[in-house]
Amino acid sequence: MKPTTFLVACTALALAVAGCGSAGSVSGAGGEALRVVVGFYPLQFLAERIGGDSIQVSSLAQPGAEPHDLELTPQQIAQVAGADVVLYLGGFQPAVDDAVAQNAEDSAFDVLGATDVTAEPSENGESGPDPHVWLDPTRYAEIAGAVADRMAEADPGNAENYHANGVALGKDLTALDEEFRTGLEDCDRAEIVTTHDAFGYLAGRYDLEQVAIAGLSPEDEPSPQTLDEVRQFAEDHGVTTIFYEAAVTPEYAETVAEQVGADTAVLSPVEVVDDGEDYLSVMRSNLATLQDALGCG
Repeated sequence: MKPTTFLVACTALALAVAGCGSAGSVSGAGGEALRVVVGFYPLQFLAERIGGDSIQVSSLAQPGAEPHDLELTPQQIAQVAGADVVLYLGGFQPAVDDAVAQNAEDSAFDVLGATDVTAEPSENGESGPDPHVWLDPTRYAEIAGAVADRMAEADPGNAENYHANGVALGKDLTALDEEFRTGLEDCDRAEIVTTHDAFGYLAGRYDLEQVAIAGLSPEDEPSPQTLDEVRQFAEDHGVTTIFYEAAVTPEYAETVAEQVGADTAVLSPVEVVDDGEDYLSVMRSNLATLQDALGCG
């Protein structure tokens, strides 16, 4: 994360490179595409589906890169400063939080404010919001509606299209929610063990119980006590699969799996996607993985 003084120093560069566009000034006045900057993939998916051809989307997190520890280049800070709308998730990417505070308070939209969030204990014993709201299709649909409203406010000339696209996306997410609800309603087990504490909202929505080896950041390292507690939980509940994510080492998942005689499998937090995939396809892959691991009929 860049120091605050660095961000302040970059403001002049941002203005020189990108201008100090206000919300709606580009698309509304000149007929050009609305410039939308997003923090990482789940917000990119929303922006592209809702904005369609009326917007130009730039993602600060590069394809395939782990987004939590993103650091911004001066060129990216210029993008933030020159955007008509900046979609970010407060507390998830500290460098983006800083860039918004220094360069884009008027154009920024923190999507966490569009849905209810739960508090999770941090390492120092305090509580902070769990940011992984997009893994609950219902909360994600609420955010989609708010993003459509924000784009319509920034670009009134295309408001009808933004709202129509938001409604269409909401229907897709409602259908996805129903697939999860019916697909996970008749299972032998309801407990999931994951390396990354990312699936709390998904678990809560579909009456599952998540126990995580690491914390809200996939870079967190579990203590020996935590590993032992997770192992005991897995044994007590007959857990057959320990989940990890492809972008992070499976070491801890493999350790617990070996101790309890379980398999390992990838459960994606959908923070990045491969070519040819999108949010909906990866979430459906997650559903199939959960059904297999939980013995769903």
